[in-house]
Parts: sequence; C-alpha cells; structure tokens
Amino acid sequence: MQRIPLATPSEIHELARCRAVFLPGDPARDGTVAFWRPDGAAPPSVTAGTAREVGVVLPGEDGLERVDVPAAVLPVRAALPVLTRARADANGPRATVFWGTAAVLALHLVARGLLLPGLSPGDHDAWRVGPLSPEDAERVRRLAAAMPPEAHATPLTGTEPWRLPDPERLLGAFLDAVADTLPRSPAAPLVAGGPAYAAREARRMPELRDWAADVASGHDAGVRLSLRIEVTGLADPAPDDAAVTFRAVPQVHGVNDPGLVADAADMWDAAADTAKGFGPRAHVDTLLALRRAARAWPPLAPLLAASVPDAVELADEEITELLSEGARALAAAGVDVHWPKEAARGLTVGAVIGPPEGEATAHRDQSDVPPSLSADALLAFDWRFAMGDRRLTREELDLLAEAKRPVARLHDQWVLVDPGEVRRARARQARRIAPVDALGAALTGSTEVDGHLVAVHPTGWLEDLRERLADPEAHEPVGQPAALAATLRDYQLRGLSWLARTTSLGLGCCLADDMGLGKTITLIALHLHRQAETSTAGPTLVVCPTSLMGNWQREIERFAPGTRVRRFHGPGRGLDDVGDGEFVLTTYGTLRLDAHRLGELPWGMVVADEAQHVKNPYSATARQLRSIGARARVALTGTPVENNLSELWAILDWTTPGLLGRLGTFRSRYARAVENGGDPAAAERLSRLVRPFLLRRRKSDPGIAPELPPKTETDRAVSLTEEQAALYEAVVRETLAEISGADSMARRGLIVKLLTGLKQICNHPAQFLKEELPKTDGRSGKLELLDELLDTILSEGASVLVFTQYVRMARLLERHLTARGVPSQLLHGGTPVAGRETMVRRFQDGEVPVFLLSLKAAGTGLNLTRAEHVVHYDRWWNPAVEAQATDRAYRIGQNRHVQVHRLIAEGTVEDRIAEMLTRKQKLAEAVLGSGEGALTELTDAELADLVELRGGTR
Repeated sequence: MQRIPLATPSEIHELARCRAVFLPGDPARDGTVAFWRPDGAAPPSVTAGTAREVGVVLPGEDGLERVDVPAAVLPVRAALPVLTRARADANGPRATVFWGTAAVLALHLVARGLLLPGLSPGDHDAWRVGPLSPEDAERVRRLAAAMPPEAHATPLTGTEPWRLPDPERLLGAFLDAVADTLPRSPAAPLVAGGPAYAAREARRMPELRDWAADVASGHDAGVRLSLRIEVTGLADPAPDDAAVTFRAVPQVHGVNDPGLVADAADMWDAAADTAKGFGPRAHVDTLLALRRAARAWPPLAPLLAASVPDAVELADEEITELLSEGARALAAAGVDVHWPKEAARGLTVGAVIGPPEGEATAHRDQSDVPPSLSADALLAFDWRFAMGDRRLTREELDLLAEAKRPVARLHDQWVLVDPGEVRRARARQARRIAPVDALGAALTGSTEVDGHLVAVHPTGWLEDLRERLADPEAHEPVGQPAALAATLRDYQLRGLSWLARTTSLGLGCCLADDMGLGKTITLIALHLHRQAETSTAGPTLVVCPTSLMGNWQREIERFAPGTRVRRFHGPGRGLDDVGDGEFVLTTYGTLRLDAHRLGELPWGMVVADEAQHVKNPYSATARQLRSIGARARVALTGTPVENNLSELWAILDWTTPGLLGRLGTFRSRYARAVENGGDPAAAERLSRLVRPFLLRRRKSDPGIAPELPPKTETDRAVSLTEEQAALYEAVVRETLAEISGADSMARRGLIVKLLTGLKQICNHPAQFLKEELPKTDGRSGKLELLDELLDTILSEGASVLVFTQYVRMARLLERHLTARGVPSQLLHGGTPVAGRETMVRRFQDGEVPVFLLSLKAAGTGLNLTRAEHVVHYDRWWNPAVEAQATDRAYRIGQNRHVQVHRLIAEGTVEDRIAEMLTRKQKLAEAVLGSGEGALTELTDAELADLVELRGGTR
C-alpha cells in the first residue's frame, strides 16, 4: 500500500496561516484540501502535496470574479494535521479554522464507529459517515450554516455561469472523505480479507450496486421506522391477566419532517405517488427499513411476508426479550419502541446511603455533622426500587419476581417488567460503605456497582453534609479575624468563609484563584480564624517552592503581626518549641529529606502552595507530603489542571483522600470521557463531585474585577543560593577593603563598581562572572522565582513584560527561556527601529507572550497594552524610571488589571533600597533621584551597613 507523506512541523505552521478549501473527489478518499493565500502569493512548497493553480472566487472591481491562484494541494490524510492545528488558532484564517473544526468533528464521528460501506457515484468502494443520530445531523447542519464564503470559494465545474458548492453538501463530502481515508491502514486488508474497503487504490465494484442501495436506503431514506406496542386487556380491572395480549405496530416517520407520522398499513392504502405525504419511494424505503429492523430483532420477520405490514403478534417471551435486549438491538438499528402509557414500565434501581437508622434519627436533632469521615465509621448502603413513579417495597418486588408473565397487576396498576431483571434486583443485599465513598456518591447522585451507575439518595447527616457543601452561600459568612492587619475584599471574605467551613468539617480543599487575587492573605486569615477554636487551633505548616519562602515570611509578618513564623530550611533547621499559633515554612526539597521529622508534630493545618508541584502522585515529593498528618489540608494553586485531569486527582486526593477513588478508576470513570469531550454526563458528575472542594476565581469573573485596583504592585522577596551568597560576601569583603584606602575620586568609582557587582550577583552568578554559555538552573533564586511566575502567567493565557537594566542578563534570560520552550523575544538598545516595530506588533497580536526588555531602551515610547503582568527583574535606583517602564503596559488603552512584580534578593543591598522606597518614598526620591551617584557620598560605615548580607540565604 502506498504511503502518503505528512507535512513537517514547519510546513504545518505555514500552511495553517493560509486559507483552505476542500475539493471533493470520486471516490471520497481522493478528495483534497487546497491551501492558498488571498494576496495571490505562492504558498509554501510541501513534501506531502502538490503545487498547482486552483480557481477561486474573489471580490473584484465589478463584484465577484473567478481567478486562478497558486495553491498547495494536500490529500485529506496529510491535510488533517494542518487543519486541526489551525482550529486551535482563534486568530487564524476563517476558512482554515472552519475546516479545522470540520476535521475534528469528522475524527469524533469516525472514532465513534459511525462508518457505512457503499459505492461512490463512479461505483468505487467507499466508506461514508453514518448513521447519524438526529443530534449529530443537527450538529452538521449548524456547522454548515457557519461556513464562511471563502471556505467554499471554489466554483463547481461544468456550470455556466459558475456557482459555488452548497455548504451542507460540501461539508458532508468532507466528512465522507475523512471516513473513507482513515480506515485504510496497512493492516486493513488483513482484517477485511482483501483490498475492498481496505486499500487506498480505487476499485470499481458495479456488481455491488443493489447491496449498496439497500444499505443506503436504510439510512438515507426519507422515512424512519418505530414500533408501537399495543396491549389488549389492560382495561379489565380484574387481577386475572390471562386475557392480556401483545402486538407490535410499525409506524413510519418523516426524516425531514418529524411531525409526519403514519402507521405503515395506512400508508400502504394510500396512492403510491403520494403515500401520505412521504413521497413516491416511501413503500420501498419502508420495506428496506423493516428488513433492517427484522435483522436486528427476528420476531419482526413476519411483517416482511405480509401483503400489508400492519402488525405482528408477540408472545410473552418475546415481550420479555423486547423489554431488554430486543429494544437495545432495535435502537442500534435506529428503531424506537413506544410502550403503552397506561402500563408502568421500567424497574429503576437506586441506593439509600446514610448512617444507621438510630444514628440518623439522633443526629437530626443536632445542627452539625460528625467531625470526621474516618474510614472505620461505615455507613449503611441499602437498595431502593421503583416502577415508574411508584416506590416498591420488598414485598411488592417479591410479587413481581413471582409473576409468570411480563405483565402483572400491582395494586391498582398494570406493570410491564422483565421477571429476570426483578429476580436479579431482589438478590441484591444491603452492605456497608466508607464515609468518603458515600460522600462522593451523595455529591454526584450516583455510584458504580458491578460496572453500572446506580442513583443514590443520601439520608441523615450525610444529606445535611451534601446540602452544606452544595450550597455554601446559604450559610452565615465568616467574619474577618481581628488579628489580621488588613481589610479583606469581598471575594476574599467569601473565600475565607468557604475555606473555614470546609476545613471545619474535617475536609480538605483547593483554593485555585488566579495570580494576584490574594491566595496568601486569605490563607493567613484562615490560620488566624482557626486559632479561635480549640478543635481547629494548632501550628500551620506551609510547603512552598524555595523561591516563595521569603515572600511568605514577609506577608505573614505584614498581615499577622505578632504571629511567630520560622523557616524549617537549610542547615541547623529545627522544630523545637513550635507553638500552637505558629507558622512553619519549608520547601518541597526539604520535605523530601525531613518528612519524618515534620510528621511528628500535631499540625493544625498543612498548606501546599503552588500545589501543581505534586501533580505527579507517584513522585517522592507527593508521597512524602501525604505522610504529614493534619486536621486540615489546603492546596493553593493558580493552575489546578495543566495537562490532564490526573493532576486534579493528585491534588484533591491529597486534600481529601479517597474522595475521587483510585486513580485508575478515576481515569476510566471521568478523565477519559471528559478529556475526549464525548460524555457530557460524566463531566457533570465530576463537576458536582469536585465543585465543593475546589474554589476557582478568575480576575475576569463578575464581581471580582471591580474590586481590583487598576494596578497592583508586589515586592517578591527571594533567597540567594549558596553560590550567590558566597560571591556576594566575597565581593563585599574585598571591595570594602579597597574603598577604605582609596582617595575620593577612586572611592566613588569603587562604590559604583561594588553596587553594580552586587546587583549582578543578585540577578545571576553567570552575569557577574561574564560566563559565555552558562548553566542557568539552580544557581539563582530570582531566576527560579521568575520561572514560577511565568509558569502561572502563561497557564492563565496572559502576557508579560520582563525588564532588566542589563542587556547581558536579558540575553541570559532569553537563552534560559528558549531552553525551557517558553516563547520570548528581546528588545534592547541595538534593536533597529523596524525590528522594534515588528516586535511590538508580534507581542500585541499575542504571537509572543514573554517580552524581555532593556530598561533604558524600552522604558519609554512603547505601547504594550496586551501585557497583564510587568516583572522588574532587578531594581533601578530611581523609582520614577521603574514607573515609566511599568507604564508601557499601564496606560491608555489598557482595559485589564495590571500586576507589577518586583524581584528582590532578601538580605542584600536590593532589600535595603526597597525598604527605603517603601518607608520613606519622598526621602528616597530625594536621596536616590540621581541614581547610584548619591550613594557614593556615604561614609564607610553607612556603606558597609547598606551592602552587608543579612540572612536571606538557603
């Protein structure tokens, strides 16, 4: 079999920016997709297709005109990767985005096995999409109605004057082309037993015309078949059911007119040319549909032999079969079964889950739920049965099971039931279930038993708990702690109330707000709130990336003054005398080394900041984190799901173990169905299960954006690495010694050199050491923090400006981001004017999310309003210069909240300058207005105090 080459990644990228149009073929698999540029320029040459001219319709001076344009023409198989790539680009050409959407739809239909064999107009073997459900057909119609004009701009051949293809027909031809292409793999002939419907080469098979017409009419006819089940004798109120008989009446429905319905017998009496409005082919189409129905369920075969297919009598055993397997087989063939309304039908099986009866009654007199969901407190799991709207007792179930016929009299109503199904239901026994499993079932409304979903009704305190979690706004909000030295915004108070209620129930949770909404201050408020109750008080352990430890300490000291905070990190770390209301900060790296020591303390709460760091549940970090016990567990992250739903499972299985079940079960029950987009019911069940334990707010949400100031500025403290600290102290020691013996002129130069060198060390050792091809990872606390920030910013789909005053540092950042696969661009003083304009356009158009800028070259004169974040990688001595740089994003035309992040190496000269800027803004501007020059006038003692390294190292 000939192999069709695929386009390379670079070719796919270029082709996705061209317009696309589908060119049908015979057979369907010979269809192609032409990619062309509206300006008439030649598209990129590709190995997967051919270059030729294609006629398209374009606007001209006198209206629309047909012109020939150069195009790259690809077979459908080679075009699919290009189209699916184009679909992901909302700013791409409309025609290509449309055909990309059509390609995804075609792939979904083929993946569901919706394939029908047949013959093309030229008698070639060909697959096509089908049979389509009414929902699928409506989806195709809606998509065709959205087809932009340029997506079907190729005029039909042989028409004068020219006209364009009908959108719905062209879309249908494309779906068939995908269906006829994908099954023809190298292994297909082995499965099919020959080349027919398996090989790509065209094969004419005129001898199969009658068979193909049979298949086609069964699915493409203008009629659809259903069965109406009629039961005689139901009007007799006597309990004796001997007179009850059954028959199936075939009904015909119009495919294009759902209101057109008639019994098959009535249509047989009508004139052949009208056939009750169904058209001249109605009789033939109905017979073919009956043939398909009889193949699906053989008891309908007598209808085919009857002169008029009016009805067929059904025995008890046939009705019993029709109530289960028969109805499913007919449904697969597109035949619905309609049962009599006067008879209840369908035994439904559910479950009642809750505490034992005595415990449930006693607890109803209380106002709260049990303090924990311990696995040893098993709950009752009992079965509940219903027929229609009537709930059945065990005695009534026994009565139905003993019935000898599929119809029985139950009190004052007839019921249709499969006795075998009733016997299986009666055999089910009550059992026990773990509370966390019961909670999951109560929240989703169902649980899985023997591979089947069973509806669940919670009782007692389990029902109370479900109502509390499902409607958190119905409860009294929690007030702001008096010890909090800040005023929480309204949405932060709502977050605090949610956290307090959930953790007070012994349940963990995940606060997944966007960056900048104040997760840290909300958590600090939660810690203070929990100290007011003996049952929840205790020390709080915060596990975070190393780069965020300094920020946590400063936020705690700022917003909870008087609260003890210590770092369990670095040599000499200890946990002696940890108090009840204390914060202990540690890193994920330290956790891996000292989990046993941390696990010995009775933590009131454990917090995992940037919890995506434990998204792999099998990692050593995740396993050690699970070993730390606590009364409450809280995860903080702006990105609860980065790649797949297993990451969400890992986070919530830590906060509330067992809630989502085992990972394998979660993947099969929820993740695959939701990620593939094919099971909305599974997505809704997962949402009901997860929603009470995950609070996700975005800056764009209603009620949040108005509360945010237009610009938020945050100083982010970060520790030096050991290498940075050693370099810093050596430079301070050596340079201060030189300064002490220098004259005034040399002294000023040495001070500038010292300050510059220290700032470069704070940025990255490689900048200070002038390394050409440095190793960047693990050497700079600032760089680690920048990586953390960018991961969150980019996961939110936002853009960022990163300013540095050093071009060497900017180049180092550019190489580092390239190695991480982060798209970025660099603008500095040597960038030509045309290059600057191109970079600005690319950033504003969203092509590059990270813009690295030299502070002097880009601090003024640029309009970069796409940026929602501004990062000052290093501090400029004059705050006005930083403000001018920030205003590249925060200016007229900006309609989003701007977050400014200033990276500060704690315990260094940067830290000292930042304190001056914060505490004495006016004085700082006076002292530092002339930049580093003002600092050259400090005395030796003042200079030594300014540059001394004070902690802040790892």
